[in-house]
Amino acid sequence: IGEEVWQDLGEGFVQEYYSRFDNTNRMELGNLYSPEACLTWEGSPYQGREAIASKLSLPFKTIKHIITEQDFQPTIDGCILIMVFGQLKVDDDPPMAFHQVFMLKSQNCAWACTNDVFRLGIHNIPV
Repeated sequence: IGEEVWQDLGEGFVQEYYSRFDNTNRMELGNLYSPEACLTWEGSPYQGREAIASKLSLPFKTIKHIITEQDFQPTIDGCILIMVFGQLKVDDDPPMAFHQVFMLKSQNCAWACTNDVFRLGIHNIPV
């Protein structure tokens, strides 16, 4: 796939993902994942669309993602690798940095997320 294509697909996915996460019923996020997708959320693994949708239905009143940077790469097997860096604002808590990595793969003539890794930018380093 050409650079403009994977760049556009990546940007479109990031916009759709965080728009749904921030503005709609988060259970709908499961529709962006492939049936056997993997999510690692703060080190905890989840497999399958239903498990991922359930995990992402977090009990917050308001969530706002502010994207600072996003990078995209094509993989040698035709997938798209996405890395997102930004801030996450939850309810009345102060904003926190986060990093998220997605892998998109074309399945049945549509792009779906097959892999997702999320980490807050918190450094728990013992003193």
